[in-house]
Amino acid sequence: MKLRRRIFLAGAGAAFMLPAHAQTETWSDVAEIAGGLEQCRALVIRQSGRTVLSQVFRGPTIDRAVPIKSVSKTIVAALTGAALDRGELPSVQARLGDVTPQLIPQGADPRVAQITIADLVTMQAGLERTSGANYGSWVNSGNWVANALSRPFVAEPGARMLYSTGSFHILGAVLAEVSGQSLLTLARRRLGTPLGIDVPAWTRDPQGRYMGGNEMALTVEGMINFGEMYRNAGQFEGRQVLSPAWVAQSFEPRTRSPFSGLDYGYGWFLGEAAGVGYALARGYGGQVICVAPQLELTLALTSDPTQPARSGGYFGDIMRLIEGQILPLARAQIG
Repeated sequence: MKLRRRIFLAGAGAAFMLPAHAQTETWSDVAEIAGGLEQCRALVIRQSGRTVLSQVFRGPTIDRAVPIKSVSKTIVAALTGAALDRGELPSVQARLGDVTPQLIPQGADPRVAQITIADLVTMQAGLERTSGANYGSWVNSGNWVANALSRPFVAEPGARMLYSTGSFHILGAVLAEVSGQSLLTLARRRLGTPLGIDVPAWTRDPQGRYMGGNEMALTVEGMINFGEMYRNAGQFEGRQVLSPAWVAQSFEPRTRSPFSGLDYGYGWFLGEAAGVGYALARGYGGQVICVAPQLELTLALTSDPTQPARSGGYFGDIMRLIEGQILPLARAQIG
């Protein structure tokens, strides 16, 4: 709750005192630093509704859809909020056994039926991960939903975060079942149309379900528009896309990543730097959407999707750019 207040409420006084070096930096300086990162392809920054930086350093043009990797998880989390807003799901505490028993494979552990929507959207289902070393065998299985739900429990549901694309794929299947529409149709109608962005078709599993949690593609502008919608409490250009309540709940810490140490809400990593709270969508290779409502700031950064971005390497460079350069400069601008 403390972090949520910092994200949504403007600060004052000592919380807004700037390091001396930040006062002399410009958005051009930020671009120079970002361009010096060999994996970085493009960076767009919008503050107070105005684009203050938009630059492609290498790779595809700014108007081309690019892989966003696990930023897809944040998109599916948004679609979860949309389903709740429409009453297709009764609450985040709804259980698989109640809302979509047909997805549970025969012989599954009885605890599978007790997994909640909240467990899936925070990756606390307790099931063995399908990401990392298990990813290949999972996507080569004949039924991705059944495979993910048949894995052994390594923790109790709701106990801790186990980063797993399988959890979001199950969630995507739930959304398709309760709405009667494919995940692609949901993404296009409930996000693409109101945000003015194209959502290309992406990978499907052997049952024809669109993958939940990976393989989507958006333009950098699409990423920015999505972030701006969250920054503005679910509203975009005068239209309420998601309820303010869902956005606020999404930015409330629910668990913590064992890898980065960042808190995690509903599809967003949550951090704080120099008294400023921010929310982060992160994908393999360094695909990033960052939102800091306190500073009226949204940024989208794309990177080479074929190269890893670890906390001790390139992703660490991205975080230093955001926390050490972009947030202080944005704070000075809004000052």
